[in-house]
Amino acid sequence: MKLRDLSMGISAQKLPELLAKVFLLLVLGIFHVSTLAQPEANSTIQNEQAAEVEADSRFPDETISPEESAQALAYARELAARQSAIIEMQSNLGIYDPALIEAYGDLGRLFTDMADYQSAIQVYGDALQVARINTGLYSEEQLPVIESLIDSNSQLKAWDEVDNWEELSYHIASRLFEFTDPRYMTSIEGYGGWKLRVMRENLLEQSFQGLNRTASDLSRFYEKAIASMEIQVGLQPESLLQVIYGKSQADLSIARAAARTPYTAFQGTANPYISQTRCRNVRNSQGVMVRSCYTVQVENPRYRQSQRDAKRFEISRYTRELMKSIERFRSIKDQSTVLSSSEKQQLEIQITELEAESDQLLRASRRMTLF
Repeated sequence: MKLRDLSMGISAQKLPELLAKVFLLLVLGIFHVSTLAQPEANSTIQNEQAAEVEADSRFPDETISPEESAQALAYARELAARQSAIIEMQSNLGIYDPALIEAYGDLGRLFTDMADYQSAIQVYGDALQVARINTGLYSEEQLPVIESLIDSNSQLKAWDEVDNWEELSYHIASRLFEFTDPRYMTSIEGYGGWKLRVMRENLLEQSFQGLNRTASDLSRFYEKAIASMEIQVGLQPESLLQVIYGKSQADLSIARAAARTPYTAFQGTANPYISQTRCRNVRNSQGVMVRSCYTVQVENPRYRQSQRDAKRFEISRYTRELMKSIERFRSIKDQSTVLSSSEKQQLEIQITELEAESDQLLRASRRMTLF
């Protein structure tokens, strides 16, 4: 029976409950990669044999159909078989044999089908360690394993972990692939798309300043990537469209956020406070009137204006970046002999929308009073 067939007819909500019942009847040698057998490797499996016992056909929960019970039992048997196969491979080939990468991957996918994402993450972690030992820190073999770790952590909404794995995935790809390699372009689009989602949904629960830093870093990331690829010989300009679009969205997000934010949230260039000397006439201990002076800190009237200027500068800066993306779009559209008429029309629509946003933001930056 194929793995995909096993999941047919079982809902994600019922599957863990069914498996729990089956595991009471089917005694398995539960294992994961652990440090018990090889602490320094942090990637071994407890050497326990899975034993199968006769199952009681009477389930106390009558809401579970015989078909669902059979499917859950098939999952349990498949899990036991794969665990036993890995234990045998470790025994015969060693705990770091390259063949274990695929075996761990298959087991991780089974855990994913079972909605046991935490176990899948542990197994994929073992696969990644074996891959690193056999192929080095920067190898293409790691990328699909990292992608699986991203997917499993996403299911658990462990966004900090997802962010870390996305960073590592792009870092490895940037070390492996040339600028003209389509795989490098794919890595840029994937990394940039993730960062845009982080900004729009605030998945990392950042403050305004944190989100602004994320957006600024992403804009610089896109600009550096575009500038590097534009000078490559033989690179089709049309391949940059998605990257340019990503940069335009990052710049647009920053400009919009700046326009919505009160100017008081921006750091002004002037000092918030200034010192003033104040004097008054007082009587001394002899009863004689004397002049007494002292220094006080007062709000600098120029600081508020410098905050308004900082907000206006932020909006104008990223609006100019947005205009650069529009110019790149238009240049590619006008000179391209590869894009179809419909693709050029769609690109023109994007240009028109970005121009409208840019004009609106420019008008906002020129207002004398910025709330």
